Amino acid sequence: MPMGWLGKIIGGTIGFALGGPLGAVAGAVFGHAFDSSGDDGFSSRREQLSANERNQFTVFVAVFSMLAKLTKSDGRISQAEIETIENFMHYDLNLDPHSKRVATRIFNTALDSPESFESFALQFYEHFRYQPQILEFMIDILLRVSVSDAGLSQSEDRLIRSAAGVFRLSEEVYGKIRSRYVNDTEKYYAVLGVGPADSEEEIKKHYRQLVREYHPDVIVSKGLPDEFIKLAADKFREIQQAYESIKKERGF
Repeated sequence: MPMGWLGKIIGGTIGFALGGPLGAVAGAVFGHAFDSSGDDGFSSRREQLSANERNQFTVFVAVFSMLAKLTKSDGRISQAEIETIENFMHYDLNLDPHSKRVATRIFNTALDSPESFESFALQFYEHFRYQPQILEFMIDILLRVSVSDAGLSQSEDRLIRSAAGVFRLSEEVYGKIRSRYVNDTEKYYAVLGVGPADSEEEIKKHYRQLVREYHPDVIVSKGLPDEFIKLAADKFREIQQAYESIKKERGF
């Protein structure tokens, strides 16, 4: 059995409760009262999850709940989309068999949930509103998975764009994240959030800022589950590769 937050929840040794639509999904999956909440959306009895474990739990449930609704956005779920989700669990997250079963149960439960994609997004935003890196990371995940089957559909783009709006991310920020996956033109600049016309100093400034904000240790400390460490490391390498490519191209 997995250790950490997942092991505690499966073992029933904690009394942590997550309210709202994500709590309803978690309650159906884990069999605890995750759909009841206190004034702040959380209550506890017996052993408590740490603040970071609560964040990890919320990310894990939200990712697979939102992916479920995203996959269903065009009214049906294809075999290619199912395989894309399975590949994401296996190759991007390196989930062990037990964690994969839990993720699959969350995904399937959310598929049948009466709650909307936007309601999951809103609860996620309310939990991480002061951690923009986590909000942007969620958008990155949604786009990464969406383009892995047959490219980004209009319905998927509409929903992810709506999540970016819920997260209070500007159209410019969303466009830069999106361009990493749907447009190879100026891809390296988009990864760093700069443009070809920006100065060498401006590019270096953005790179240093991204290194500080998106180092895997920093992201994990803000509540990213351990299961997502490989994905965070891949993103960090992407930032480094983009910077090195621009350096080589511009000769600085």
